[in-house]
Amino acid sequence: MTAASAFPGLRAPLAEGEAFAHSDNRSFRTPLNVAGHALVADEPVAVGGTDQGPSPYGLISAALASCTAMTLHAYAKLKGLEVRDIRVLVRHGKVHETDCEHCEDDKGAKVDQLERSVWIDGDLTEAVRARMMQIADMCPVHRTLHGAVRIVTRQARGPSDVA
Repeated sequence: MTAASAFPGLRAPLAEGEAFAHSDNRSFRTPLNVAGHALVADEPVAVGGTDQGPSPYGLISAALASCTAMTLHAYAKLKGLEVRDIRVLVRHGKVHETDCEHCEDDKGAKVDQLERSVWIDGDLTEAVRARMMQIADMCPVHRTLHGAVRIVTRQARGPSDVA
């Protein structure tokens, strides 16, 4: 089954940068079409989901991890570096921005944190490794997450407005 056929009436394929989600309002399990690629998002069982796919925060972590790996791959290839393997782990969490007496009660006291670990296997000098860590911070998703993001939401008049 293609991503388009999983969503009757959806034009296919969606363009790069487009994503479509459909909830039948029976569970958190949410089929997705991301530029023609079928995915599923869900929540862990502990919060009422069925754990059949990554959570929305997991998808953000995946976007940063994959973009970082791709950016480092492109840089290594461009520079002709002897890189054999690149691995990136991203963990999302909510952390206290500052120490405070009532942080547990104040929902605004926590901020989102993405912790990224990068491992590069290759015959590289420490200077090249340091430069690659700088390059990791230049991946497009990293820059998007650090930049100003404008989300414009409009109410669709019917299902065909989002298909």
